[in-house]
Amino acid sequence: MSRPESSRMSTTAALPAVWSLVLAVAVLGPFLVAPGYLLFRDAVSTPRSFLTDSALGLSDAAARAVPQDALLGWVSTVVDGGVAVTALLVASLWAAGWGAARLVAVVLPASGTGARLVAATVAIWNPYVAERLLQGHWSLLAGYAALPWTICAAVAIRRRRRGGWVSLAVCLAAAGLTPTGALLAIVTSCAVLVAPGGRTRVVPRVGGALALGVAVSLPWLVATALAGGGTEADPAGVRAFAARAEPLLGTIGSVAGLGGIWNAEAVPTSRTTAWALMGTLLLLAVVACGVPALWRRRRNPVIVAVVVPAVLTVLVIALAATGPGLAVGEWAMVNVPGAGLLRDTQKWVAWAMPAYALAAAAGTTVLARRFAAPEPVWATAAIAAVLVALPDLVWGVGGQLQPARYPAGWEKVSQIVTADGGDVAVLPAGMFRVFDFSGPVPVLDPSPRMLRADVLQTGTLIVAEGSVAGEGRRAEDVETLLLSGADPSALAARGVGWVLVEHGTPGESGAAKSTLDALEPAYRDDDLSLYRVEGVTSTPSPHRALAIGAHVVWLLVLAGGAGCALGQRVGEHRRLVGAREQS
Repeated sequence: MSRPESSRMSTTAALPAVWSLVLAVAVLGPFLVAPGYLLFRDAVSTPRSFLTDSALGLSDAAARAVPQDALLGWVSTVVDGGVAVTALLVASLWAAGWGAARLVAVVLPASGTGARLVAATVAIWNPYVAERLLQGHWSLLAGYAALPWTICAAVAIRRRRRGGWVSLAVCLAAAGLTPTGALLAIVTSCAVLVAPGGRTRVVPRVGGALALGVAVSLPWLVATALAGGGTEADPAGVRAFAARAEPLLGTIGSVAGLGGIWNAEAVPTSRTTAWALMGTLLLLAVVACGVPALWRRRRNPVIVAVVVPAVLTVLVIALAATGPGLAVGEWAMVNVPGAGLLRDTQKWVAWAMPAYALAAAAGTTVLARRFAAPEPVWATAAIAAVLVALPDLVWGVGGQLQPARYPAGWEKVSQIVTADGGDVAVLPAGMFRVFDFSGPVPVLDPSPRMLRADVLQTGTLIVAEGSVAGEGRRAEDVETLLLSGADPSALAARGVGWVLVEHGTPGESGAAKSTLDALEPAYRDDDLSLYRVEGVTSTPSPHRALAIGAHVVWLLVLAGGAGCALGQRVGEHRRLVGAREQS
């Protein structure tokens, strides 16, 4: 092979990665052109995070944000936390598109570059990505992005290709940034590995995947076992977080179109109008073109392992929003420990993405073969259809996502609060805030990630149908004391050493002024007031060492696997260069 021809092939192979990066930048552009922090609904980034007991999952609340919070606590010691979150988010979207293209190359090797570009577009430019961004679930998108790479790694293991296990370790660890992401990737890998065929035996390969899955899940498994948070869940959450029908679609149509998030406000503007129907039809048309091609390959166990879970996921999520489905879910919340992790059913529609990407790519190839126009023409048409289906995903989902800047008082308060001076109680009551500096959309209180001490939070969520109780029993007790104007000694007896009042945000304060008047102010400005409760010291959880050890195992799997994979790539590149020089 001549060097110019080899160079052209390398450039063509790189196109899906470049195109995926272009799409990721188009979505997250506001955070790349202006400094600031992601502060939107459930998403909270801060200049610096700390390795508190809560960050390790050692509280009475469910360990939903581990090892995410611990990772940011470590990383933000050397890199600004806002930069870290933006980088992770860009990397997630980039990896989702690039991974979808790579999946097509592995499973449908006859497909061309155009088909792979279509797959990359479907993986990034869809309602699931938009709605999870608007809900603030940035770390969930890391698990979403890992799915196509996980399938590729599982295929390599089935074929006994070099580096398969290392790649799978990296994929599962990257997905394991959240418990949901870990489960998404573990189930996906097992579905591919349990399918018959391949050059390796089923039991060892599935057992190996499960062992890796347990290793990367240790942060939240250990935290749940030690602290017991989240083993019970409010049944009201099942109805509140069920998938939702979007305009003219019904629940099944919304979910099939990769949409239908429970929060009607966390959707792009185009999905609140009749365009939701048109956009869904455009996306599904691109996907449907490849369904016959995948059906003809139904003897391929990998395709079956990707497509069947996708179909079942859409059907089960839609059924879970019906009367019988809600009843089953409510029963599970009461009787099955840890079932609260499953209550937001629409987030599991991520399992459909790899199948959609494969079908879209297959359809592009089929159309190019059946009709006179070359593949690039059909690929361009398919990409245009997917982009037009969701026109307002661009630039921060139609400008809804913009970087925020904290007032100076937040940094000053974070310097005053010490890790050993007791826990922090916050006013007004509740977990969500509306700040002038972050815009009109409610956002999770940033103080738990901004301060060195544990911040007590009830976990209670206010939704359209009412409220969903959280797991923070001690926080509820302290909140009740504050709202009733209790003596500071009652707070001290419960380990509260600080009271932070956040001004200018709606919320109930009750008779808390009586308590605050009896406390010594430690800081005060127009945005924040910090009070010291004297005589309180805090004792770290006795389980910190075990929890940190679990996080270190996860980090070692991630970093060690990435290092091994990089070493293998470098070795392969050197061998290739050597072979070319000899030819």
